[in-house]
Parts: sequence; structure tokens; C-alpha cells
Amino acid sequence: MGCASCTSREEKHRELAVMHLNVWMEAKAVENGFSAVVDEIVRVDPDIVMFSEAHNREDAFYIPALLDSLRARGKVYNAQGGDRDVQLISKYPVVGQTTVWDEHNGAMCTTLDVDAKKVVVYTAHLDYTHYECYMPRGYSGTTWKKIDAPVTDTDSVMAANDLSLRDEAIRVIIDDARKQQADLILLGGDFNEPSHLDWGESTAELWDHNGAVVPWTCSSLLYEAGFRDAYREKYPDPVTHPGFTFPSDNPSKPVEKLTWAPDADERDRIDFIYYIPSPEWVVGEAIVVGPQSSIVRSERVPEETMDIFSVPAGTWPTDHKGVLIKFRY
Repeated sequence: MGCASCTSREEKHRELAVMHLNVWMEAKAVENGFSAVVDEIVRVDPDIVMFSEAHNREDAFYIPALLDSLRARGKVYNAQGGDRDVQLISKYPVVGQTTVWDEHNGAMCTTLDVDAKKVVVYTAHLDYTHYECYMPRGYSGTTWKKIDAPVTDTDSVMAANDLSLRDEAIRVIIDDARKQQADLILLGGDFNEPSHLDWGESTAELWDHNGAVVPWTCSSLLYEAGFRDAYREKYPDPVTHPGFTFPSDNPSKPVEKLTWAPDADERDRIDFIYYIPSPEWVVGEAIVVGPQSSIVRSERVPEETMDIFSVPAGTWPTDHKGVLIKFRY
């Protein structure tokens, strides 16, 4: 006989699929990039999508046009839009939206009503300058040119890294999140900085880290504040599941347009979805969305990892891969 209580327990669980994607200059960098973004959202069918580089520039009105195109494909999303680089669309009602960080590309906070649960989502695109994960790889993180030799001293790398405004933005987000009374708090974005979870002893001799072990500031601050990296909660081993999001391969673009350190293995995970853990919200799946290949030393290289990929059906619109997290509640 079946178990009635088992069925009722299963029915209590629902899924909230959350994706972040940097769309590369409003998806203008790739021919037919806008249509490709629409295609990918329809294919992946997330409940919430956070965007970086989705600025409504030159009267393009990126988000309104995206909502219209998705509606024409039978996908109804909500958004408040605005003129920031960071944007969010949601199948659930948008209750409110505020800007919490104005510098560079900014960060915003969106409140959603998800089945009568208050979900607060921070969307951020952090400062791209002082991209110092290049120092151990023999490149400058400010000029993106080769330097005399790799710099692997932790103090030197951290001192250069913290000249950026990334840590200031994260501190503001953390302070704002502490004031929130919500059922779930999320933070997603292109951080332009790796995670301390990916630059430890186990990866010191991989991916041109050249022995460097770096406690990157933004991820460390978030962990101290109680946030958790959803991808690493699902897959804690960065060796088996590196989850690289940049630089992604893109068959529509020549390799030289996809790399900033052409003689290095510059692969990193810089696109994240964080959350504050709660017994009611569990990471069910964690997926890399995009081509199953990356750029390594100016070559297109297939990823032979244990990461789960959701491979695009057609044109890929960007030089990043997206990250998709499916929460169960």
C-alpha cells in the first residue's frame, strides 16, 4: 500500500529556481544576443533571474523589452526595472525595490512575495578594477598586462585586491541585510572576485594559482556575516566541482575577445548566489548554465569536471556562464 503521509510530505515541498547571469553589454556583444537571452530563460525556466550588465542604456529599455519578449513566448515575469546595471525579473510579485549601493555598477534590493513568504534578493555587480586573482597568474589586475613574475604572497595580493570598492559594497549589503525580516535572503551577482573557498590548499597548484592561498575578502566577509555560497553548499569540493563561470567559451566570438590573460589559465568562479541558511530552505540542485567549455591560454578547452551543466540549445549570449540554484522549501 502507498503511504498517504509520504505523499503529503512530498506535496509540502516546492522549488524556487534562482539564476544569475552576466549578459555582456546588454547582450549586444554577441550577434542576436538579446534573442539568445530570451531563448535561454525560456529553456531554463527559472523563477527569478538576476542580471549583471543589463543597463537600460541608449533608450534600449532592456528589461521592458525582455518582459515583452518573454510574454510573447508564454513566460510571464515581473520587474520594476530602473537604470542600474543590475536588474531582476521574477515570476512572483515584486513588492518593492531599492538601490543599496551606487558606486560603479551598483547593487539593489528587491522584495518578492513567494507564496506568501517574504524573499529579499540583493543583486550586485561589483567593481571590476583591481582584479587581483590575476597577480598569481603573472598578470596585472589593473592594466591586464603581463607582469615580471607571478605574485603569490597572500598579503601583497590582498592589499592590492582591497584597493577595489568590492568590499565596501559587500559591507553595505551585509548591513542592509541585518535589518531585514524575511523568510529568505539571497544575494547574487558578478563579484569580479573569486571565493576563499576556491583558493585554498587543495587548489594551490591548480589553474595557475602557482601556490597561492588567498582568503578573498568579499566571500570571507559574507561567511562571517552568516551568508553561505549555495554552489559550495551543494558541492563543497572545488577540485571536483570548480564551477567556473569566467571566461566562458562562446562559439560566436573569436577567442581573443573572450580572454584578458591570454597566456594564463584564468578560469575562476566569480558569479555567485549566496543565501542565509534556514531550516525551511534547502539547496536542491546547483547547476552551471552555459557552454561546457572555457578559455585556457587562448584555447577552447572542454570542462572535464563533475559539475552539472545546462548547455545552451543555440547561441550563447555572453562571456560568462550563469549559475542556477534550485531551493526546496
